[in-house]
Amino acid sequence: MFNANVGSSTLKDSFEAGKEAAIFAKKDSKNIKLAFMYSSVEHDQEELLKGASKILNNVPIIGNTSYTGVITPNGFITGDTFVGIMTFSGDDLAVGISGVKKSIGARETGQKAALLALKNSGKKQVPNYFYMAATPGNEELYLKGITDIIGRVPFFGGSAADNTVEGKWKVFTNDNIFSEGLSVAFFYTDNFFANNFTECYRETNNVGVITKVLKNNTLVEIDKTPAIKKYAEWISKDPSKLMGGNLLSETILTPLGVKDRLGDLVAIRHPMFGNSDFSISLGNYIATNTAVIQMECTEDDFINSIETALNDLKRRFDGEIAAFHLAHCGGGKAVIANRMDEVYEKIKKCTSSIPFIVEFTFGEYGFYEDGNNTCGGLMLSLSAFGK
Repeated sequence: MFNANVGSSTLKDSFEAGKEAAIFAKKDSKNIKLAFMYSSVEHDQEELLKGASKILNNVPIIGNTSYTGVITPNGFITGDTFVGIMTFSGDDLAVGISGVKKSIGARETGQKAALLALKNSGKKQVPNYFYMAATPGNEELYLKGITDIIGRVPFFGGSAADNTVEGKWKVFTNDNIFSEGLSVAFFYTDNFFANNFTECYRETNNVGVITKVLKNNTLVEIDKTPAIKKYAEWISKDPSKLMGGNLLSETILTPLGVKDRLGDLVAIRHPMFGNSDFSISLGNYIATNTAVIQMECTEDDFINSIETALNDLKRRFDGEIAAFHLAHCGGGKAVIANRMDEVYEKIKKCTSSIPFIVEFTFGEYGFYEDGNNTCGGLMLSLSAFGK
């Protein structure tokens, strides 16, 4: 039997906040195998982990900082010092976690994390599925490193976030806290797992070929035209208004997307920074000689997408659901910041009495049916776990 509980706190003292959230998340649970924790960048993460560990008796904890809040069954939990914890327990569940600071190449760091998680699981076989939390910038290479070790295994998760895109984010496990690197959790269980990796955008007729890329995630040219100039033409804006950090906020409702090989999934590529040579720094990797699409949506689309995606996830699930884990794009949350009560109500309507936790991330991970594991931005990665 697979069970989950959720707790939260807004106490200012980090140690006490960790304790309070863990008390609620522990409840009457027995044999807890893992705790997800998502917190404010304003917390002392070391003290927060110490407080939670004191209550959870050194249960493996994994997580990261979240953009301005979390959502739990108790509502949208925000403020300067928030934290949310979800515990998983079950006799037929085994978990191996690891956290690795990036001190070598990103792919090699992913390999190291996978090997440590395998060791810590006490298992010789690859997991049924896995979770990844990483700092923004190298997610695809971390994933490649993990895949090098365990092959193609479904995954879910998201990238750490701060409140200002300043790099204050943190990824952590019980005894590892870092601003560049990743943590992983390998799950071993016969219980059903499903993930819905999706977005709320519509394709436009603005499509071009990526003709020049630098360092995997800098879009230099579209159709041999400087990327910002082509993009500005598509969205009818002055290129000078899209330079620097302005690009990030100006593009949340009109980002770029790339299709998978079958056209089933459009992975969103969020323009993050407009460079002086009119190139675009993106949140994820791209490749030359592939098509890029200008996407579009409204605030209402962001609000409604969570209900649509959760209902779709429930339809594809086989059996009774024990818990939901939801990674929601931080950029989308920024657009609908004043309407979080609506988001909460839609989630609560779909989940009913089933425990859930929502983190707000600067990158989302998941998979779509027979497609490869994928990293994107401005997306939703919704996961359900069977009892």
